Formats: sequence, structure tokens, C-alpha cells
Amino acid sequence: MSPRYNRPYLHGHTPMTERVIINLDADGNATVALNRPEVHNAFDPAMVQQLTAALKKLEKNPQVRAVVLTAVGKNFSAGADIGHMRASAKFSRAQNEAAAREMAGMFQTLYALKKPTIAAVRGAVRGGGTGLVAACDIAIGTRETNFRLTEVRLGILPAMISPYVVGAIGARQAHRYFLSGEEIDAAEAWRIGLLHEICEDTDLGARVGAMLGDLYLGGPAAIVAAKQAIRDVRDKAVTPAIVNATAKNIAKVRATKEAQEGLSAFLEKRQPAWTVPASKKRK
Repeated sequence: MSPRYNRPYLHGHTPMTERVIINLDADGNATVALNRPEVHNAFDPAMVQQLTAALKKLEKNPQVRAVVLTAVGKNFSAGADIGHMRASAKFSRAQNEAAAREMAGMFQTLYALKKPTIAAVRGAVRGGGTGLVAACDIAIGTRETNFRLTEVRLGILPAMISPYVVGAIGARQAHRYFLSGEEIDAAEAWRIGLLHEICEDTDLGARVGAMLGDLYLGGPAAIVAAKQAIRDVRDKAVTPAIVNATAKNIAKVRATKEAQEGLSAFLEKRQPAWTVPASKKRK
């Protein structure tokens, strides 16, 4: 059964004092919402710092089972704040590099998060916003979702998001969309791998909830290990060293208490202990 999932920040109005809003429910569902709808959730230095801090805080919280990244308002994110980028032209090179490293760290923190991550996307997604979607493990968008990688049209380039977007859509598609800056509608985003699933706007919360239900059928530690296993073998040749490393990896995991619980539950035709929502355990 899918865990209860509320989508508190997908619609409506919320206080603008915080650039990022966090909600954690009783079942360990963490919703992280970008909160600058008046500028289509473009991220300035304050939002970068707050999002990075929020993700690190959730990573350390053992109650968190998964993180859903979404946004307040009709659009997911316009990417980096144009006003700030323009002002950065007057920065020293050291200042520019420091600001760029901070933003690059935000993408890396999201990508490296051990908790499973889901991007719940609607509306326009531009530049760095596309990087946030690509850095998540799973991306679900509405039919009206559309992307643009327009950096070259501004005389800059999608440098910091490139590892995540190229990883999601591949180098061949990146050549086209990094260079052309043309719009990528939801159907095309699904075709090239930027979105895993498309749904009606009214179904977005339900589809995220269903995905969380699927994720929670897996052992929490096994999910962490699976994410790491992907990074360990990605873009690498299948050498004897890789084969040996994968064998050692599964042998190590099989001996854990979580694996023994999962295998026992399968043989005993019951659900593993980790599938019981936290809210029900407390009753």
C-alpha cells in the first residue's frame, strides 16, 4: 500500500520569507519546495544556500525515507536568477568562482543524496532548473511541463548542470539541446529521458505518492547501496576488476540484517518490516 503523501506546496500561497520550504510528514515523506514564485523560482544565492542546507539536514534525519523536490506556483524554476548573474559581471574572478562553486555544490548535494529523490515538476523549467530535475533519481512531470536550456542564447553555457543533464539524456541529445536552446515539451522530455513519467496536472500528487509506495517496498539500506552501485559502474567498461567489485558488493550486502529480513519475508510470504508506514508503527 502506498504511504500517505500530501502535496502541500504544489499549489496555493505560502509565506515568502523563506526561499525553500520543508515539510516532513509522519511517514517520512519530505517535501522540499522552491519558494520564489514571483520570479518563477529562480535561484539567487540565498535560495542556493537554503536548498543546500535543507538537503543536508534531511540527509542526516533518520526519519526521512524520501525527498520530493517541487515548487510553489505554476512554474518549477527559471534557473539561476538573471539579475544576480548580470551583477556578477562586476565581481572579481575569485568572487565569481566562489559563487559558482556554491551553486555547483547545490546540484552535487542533491545528486549525491543517499535518500531517494523525486522531482515533481509542472510548468516552465529553464537552465539550472533542468539541472535540479536531472539531479533527482526520478522525475515526474505534468503534460504542460516544458524545458529550455537557453544558456548559449545569453552568451553563457550550462556548465554546472552538464554532468547531471548529460547523464540523464546522453551526450547526443545534449549536443542538440545545449546548442539550440529550443523548447523541450513534456513528450520530448520523456522520450529523451529527462522525465520518467508524464501525467495530468491533477494527478501529479497521486503519481508521486504511488512512486513513494514503490520505493518504500525496497529496503532503505538497499536503496542507498543501489544508488551507489549505479555510480560505481556508470560509463565504465566491464573489466575483471568491475566484475570482482560487484561480486564483493552483493556478498557484503547479503550478510546484513536488512537483507536477511527481506529474504526471510519472501520465503515466509509476508511483507518485510520496513514496508509498515512509520505513522502506523506509532499506533
